[in-house]
Amino acid sequence: MKFKIKKLKLGAGRPIAFIHESRAKELNVHVGERVQISYRGNKIIAIVDIVRGLLKSDEISLSEEILSYLKPKPRDYVDVGLALEPKSTRFIFKKLNNKQLSKNEIYSIVHDIVNNSLTEAEIAYFVSGVYENGMSLKETIYLTEAMFRTGKILSWHTREIVDKHSIGGIAGNRTTPIVVSICAAAGLVMPKTSSRSITSAAGTADVIEALTRVDFSPNELKNIVNKTGACLAWGGSLGFAPADDKLIRVERLLGLDPESQLIASIIAKKLAVGSKYVLIDIPYGPQAKVNKARAIILGKKFLAVAKHFKLKMRVVLTLGDQPIGNGIGPILEIRDVLKVLERENPPKDLEKKAVFLASQILEMTNKCSKGQGADIAQQILDSKKALKKFNEIINAQGRKKNPLKLARFNYNLKANKSGKIKSINNRVINNLGRILGCPIDKASGLYLHKHVKDYVKKGEKLITFYSESRKKMKEALEFYNDTKPILF
Repeated sequence: MKFKIKKLKLGAGRPIAFIHESRAKELNVHVGERVQISYRGNKIIAIVDIVRGLLKSDEISLSEEILSYLKPKPRDYVDVGLALEPKSTRFIFKKLNNKQLSKNEIYSIVHDIVNNSLTEAEIAYFVSGVYENGMSLKETIYLTEAMFRTGKILSWHTREIVDKHSIGGIAGNRTTPIVVSICAAAGLVMPKTSSRSITSAAGTADVIEALTRVDFSPNELKNIVNKTGACLAWGGSLGFAPADDKLIRVERLLGLDPESQLIASIIAKKLAVGSKYVLIDIPYGPQAKVNKARAIILGKKFLAVAKHFKLKMRVVLTLGDQPIGNGIGPILEIRDVLKVLERENPPKDLEKKAVFLASQILEMTNKCSKGQGADIAQQILDSKKALKKFNEIINAQGRKKNPLKLARFNYNLKANKSGKIKSINNRVINNLGRILGCPIDKASGLYLHKHVKDYVKKGEKLITFYSESRKKMKEALEFYNDTKPILF
């Protein structure tokens, strides 16, 4: 069936075709179902959305993702027909029934995710199946390889490419910009790509974006790294392991982060960026993603998968029983990072962890002898060589002129009694940040004035909330009172 294209500049993040309800009935297609759109020999699978007054019955509006692929002329026609259900849906239900998947079956699922042949509902079934039933080591290796091979791959003039990754879950914990700056200042090449937030108040990409641009093409990224020795980029714009970006979007909606997909996601992107040495940080604790016993098992799985791909990997387990740093939220967290780099009243826990992680990288790459890494990392930090390198990277990426202003509304939550803080719930603190508007509202979030084991007097400030919305501020205060994340 032929449709005339009506451009509406719709950026949906995925291929979506908007069709008038009368023609949808003729096609016998419903919201969320697949259609195949053809134009001059090129074809793409899209998900249908149905409209009434926006289009004439013979018109179709296509999301920017489809237009950029097909490149049709204005007011030209496309052919639209029903798309058959892909074979990979059978393999998804096989995983839901707790059956192991073969290499070809996993490749089929990943291929169809990349090509937009699966709906978000079907991807959600796959995520749920992996979350509920897990994957064997072989399946995890197949998933890693499929994610890696279906995306772009960077090559470098040197094989000594370094990377690090934290599995996340700890509020604050913005060590990456500091670690990258220290290691690059020491002469290591570190093309660091990071994700946006899935369940936390901010991901590294969200935080760095408060200061500079983070979305680049592979060539742009290579130019930045060749100029400065490092970068702090968002991985989602680069086309590395593109299936992972689609999986993450669904995981964010479901609030799930399956272990096998976590491993495959991280290692696939390290392989795609050309990494030779990789440090994995696994924080553990009562409200972290994993407890210590699970962290040990997860670390062994990371090492097993890395060995298969000949990656030199080191795994460190770090205590994650409370937030790290004081700021929670993009601008608040980059302010903490700058305090550490500028050596101006830095959050000591953030500095200590960043120095530890940098020391591990310096030692595993033989930049120093075993046991000397921490001293060298601290020297680079204290001499402000790391600050100089950080500014080089930020300037090369395109520093923003806007000052790091906080949200217009703030509220100081004070202690209602005196005592020593026994615990701070990471998950609730992250949720508070999201309620206040993070990570979309970069100026929103919360500032922790106290940490575990600190003594607090009645009336002293515990937390300062920041939000661009009075309504969100009220919701956050109600949530805090209901959940009581700080216990004396």
